[in-house]
Formats: sequence, structure tokens, C-alpha cells
Amino acid sequence: MAIVTIANNPEMRELVDLKADIVFSTQTGERLALQLLKPMWQSGGKGFPLVVFIQGSSWTKPNQFWEIPQLSQLARRGFVVASVTHRSCWDAPAPAFLRDVKTAIRFLRTHAGEYDIDPERVCAWGTSSGGNTALLLGMTGDDPAFESGEWPGVSTRVQAVVDCFGPTDLLKMIDEQYNALPMNDKNLFFALGGRDLHTLRDTLRRISPIDYVREGVVLPPFLILHGDADDVVLYEDSEALYHKLTACGHAADLVRITDAPHEGSFWSQELLEIIFDFIEKQIG
Repeated sequence: MAIVTIANNPEMRELVDLKADIVFSTQTGERLALQLLKPMWQSGGKGFPLVVFIQGSSWTKPNQFWEIPQLSQLARRGFVVASVTHRSCWDAPAPAFLRDVKTAIRFLRTHAGEYDIDPERVCAWGTSSGGNTALLLGMTGDDPAFESGEWPGVSTRVQAVVDCFGPTDLLKMIDEQYNALPMNDKNLFFALGGRDLHTLRDTLRRISPIDYVREGVVLPPFLILHGDADDVVLYEDSEALYHKLTACGHAADLVRITDAPHEGSFWSQELLEIIFDFIEKQIG
């Protein structure tokens, strides 16, 4: 074998550190922690842009490690990436999941100096129910109805949103796509909404991103990605959201992945590069 000489890497460029199980909430009685991917090099006082990732879980407790291998690619590009969790809807009905993720954002902004984060550059990215959460983060801003008492006075607004096959219209889902399912305490949607059918419909409307889209409000840019063979969350629902966003004058792009199901072969390096390019353009 030949002798090869290369330079060392004193700034630790393109290397990533995983800071595991950082507790961001205890007030609900449940310990909630996030996983933080952070560049090993320093930002030079500017702070790295932050991506808050929410793994899909049918609004139950997410597996925060599912996409860590892919998320590490983004961290190598100079982003702090937080894979966050929230309480299960079976234990805490909606909008608890949204309040929990907003608490994580306030925690990260409060500790921006410690983790070398620029608190003014934050993107929310989620898949499936996490995509629904990311969309809601973009659309509810600092709405006090969705804020908890932890880390008060800190904004939960985000500057960009990436949504992968997230539910956009939950009333349409129960009225059309899943109308054969009995609305009882064994049904996921009932667990989300709770108690009775009237409360259920009101709650599902509150967590339907499409209901927040109107003219004259300030919203961040959205990147929506969805497989057209998805039978869990229909592609047409993402397309309807895209058309409503653009008709109301908001910035949005839609990527259709042919023959892609929910998760699985939806993913590719080409798709990840589209997401990374969008994030770099918006907050990089």
C-alpha cells in the first residue's frame, strides 16, 4: 500500500456531534427530550440555522432516531438539527402534540448560545403526522392558544416549512377517506379529538392546516412533498393545500413522487437534495 499524506482538520469541518436526550419539558408530568445533531466546528458567532424535525407517528410518541442517518447529512452542511418528540395523542389529546413541539422550539431558542444556534433562522420539517405538525408550526406562529407555560415569552415562529405527506384536512379524512371507521374510543382520530363527535370535529378543524390558509396573513415559504400512491394520506390533499396557498399569495412548492407510498420508496437521495436545497435557500 502506498504512503498517503493528507492535512489534518483542526476546525472539525463536516463532522457532526450527537447530543442525546436533552430534556426540554417536564411541566406536563412527562419527561420530553430531543436529540440534537450539531456541527463540530464553530459558527464564528453567527449561530447555525436550526431545523426542527418531527418524525411521523400517527400523533403517538415519535421514534426520534428513525431519520437520524439522513438528518446527519444536513448537519454536515452547517445546520443544527433537532429531532423532537411530543406526547402521544392516546395520553394527551390534540393540540398537545403541537404545544409540546412549540415548547421544544422555545427551549432551543432560549439556549441558542449554548448550542450555537441562530434563533432567527428556524425551519420546521416533518413527515406524516410530523408533517402536519410542521405545517401547523408555520401557520400558527405565536398564537397563544397553542403555547405552553414553559420557556415563556419566546417566539415559536418558523421561517420555513418542509412537509412530507402530512395530513392537511382532517375533517375530509374522516368524512371521506376513513368514513367507514367507527368514531369511538378505539379510533385514532377520536383519540386526537376526544370526548364526543362535536368536540372531535372542532378539534380536527383546529389541527387542519388548510383551514389556516387565507389572504392577508404572513406565512413562511412551504415545500410540500408527497407520493401519488400514498393510501394513508392522499396526495390530492397536499395538492389542495398547495393550490390554496398559492391562490392566497403565499410561497409554496409541491413535489410529486410518482408511484411512491407512505414512507418506504418515497425516499431517495434526489428527494433529500431537493429538501436540503430548499432549506439552504430559505434559512442557510
